[in-house]
Amino acid sequence: MPPDVEGAITTMGSVNNEFFYWMSIALMMLIHAGFLAYEVGASRSKNVLATAMKNLLAFATIIASFFFVGWFLYNAMPSGFIEMTDAAQAALPWSDNMGPNTADSASGIFWGAFALFAATTGSIMSGAVLERIRTSAFLVLTVLVGSVVWIIGAAWGWHGAGWMLTELGFHDVGAAGCVHMIAGFAALGILINLGPRLGRFKADGTPVTIRPHNLPLTMVGLMLIFTGFFGFLMGCVIYSNEGYATIYGSPTTLSAFAFNTLMGLAGGIIGAYMMSRGEPFWTISGGLAGVIGVAAGLDLYHPALAFIIALGAGGLIPYIGKLLEKFKIDDVVGAVAVHGGAGLYSVVMVGIFLAGYPNTDGNPSISLWGQFVGAVVFMALGFIPAYLVSLGMKKIGMLRIPPEVEAQGLDLAEVPATPYPEGIPVTVMRGDTGDIVAVPADDAGEVVTIPKEEVK
Repeated sequence: MPPDVEGAITTMGSVNNEFFYWMSIALMMLIHAGFLAYEVGASRSKNVLATAMKNLLAFATIIASFFFVGWFLYNAMPSGFIEMTDAAQAALPWSDNMGPNTADSASGIFWGAFALFAATTGSIMSGAVLERIRTSAFLVLTVLVGSVVWIIGAAWGWHGAGWMLTELGFHDVGAAGCVHMIAGFAALGILINLGPRLGRFKADGTPVTIRPHNLPLTMVGLMLIFTGFFGFLMGCVIYSNEGYATIYGSPTTLSAFAFNTLMGLAGGIIGAYMMSRGEPFWTISGGLAGVIGVAAGLDLYHPALAFIIALGAGGLIPYIGKLLEKFKIDDVVGAVAVHGGAGLYSVVMVGIFLAGYPNTDGNPSISLWGQFVGAVVFMALGFIPAYLVSLGMKKIGMLRIPPEVEAQGLDLAEVPATPYPEGIPVTVMRGDTGDIVAVPADDAGEVVTIPKEEVK
């Protein structure tokens, strides 16, 4: 082959590789648009702007801190400890690779994809703690998880040289563990210290439903997240002129990811619909649980098996939500159930259905024991740091907003703007007795009840 043709092919391959991850970043931005809409809809109208602002600030702070800290940790800690390898030195913020170096056109693209993974962990947590956490406390916790904790988990269990792969044969190609499990269990640790919203539970512990002010917006937000998930999964494969490989370096195809992502989405929605008896919030959330539920074995499952596993994931989350309520844990968007619970389920299902399957050369085969140990590591890595740091903040009065601020709404206290200047929307719902109840969305004013006998 003439040198000029060979050079052109090499250049084109490099451009294609960079463009692949560039589009992965662009699609992952839809995840954050989706989380913003999802959480704004799930909050009450007196908190919508504060909710949106927390999403924007979480995204910005994680991107910045991931540049200075997170990318280095991923490249320095696959063995379990910080090692100054060539890759780690290249990931230091002052290295030539972390800037406009024309000799290295790929580092920024790979860093960008991982930075969007990192920002996803913050978005997962932000929905769980809505309407009562201090912005400053939330940003400290989201940087901790988004730029330190999850990426250590990724270095251990997602990196091609991570000790969980080389010692245990751990398998999690779609980051169900290192992203979703860690963020979900971190949210659980924070929620234990944060406590429920005012009025969420009666004195005897009976849960009181605080309904989203705009459930359709929440559902649209989740559809955006589903779309963005395809970008997320693009970042979970290695693309080169030779084809596609998993993050571990084993051969794969985009067909496998397409089959199982869509079957997981469908199975999760159907499973949640059946087990929640058609409750809209859990039904749409079941789609996300279904995709996460099959993510760990996305490259190896048969689509029919992926559908069955996803049915289980979707059907499981409403029950996790009810279990949390028994402990008076107030998770506004079900993040612990959908991300923590479905992520744990995903990692364990790989151990059940793919046990004995060979991993990349020189690494142990997939095993239930390896998946179980990996799951415990991720649970601890997510829960313990978030619990301890949030407990310290609680002790010094930095974690939760004052009750009077919570009652009047964060928008009034924190945001110099009005979300609905033309009037206060009213939430209308049918009560347990069948009566129609009209509730002013800011909790002010008279609650109007129309007996069911008078409803036309």
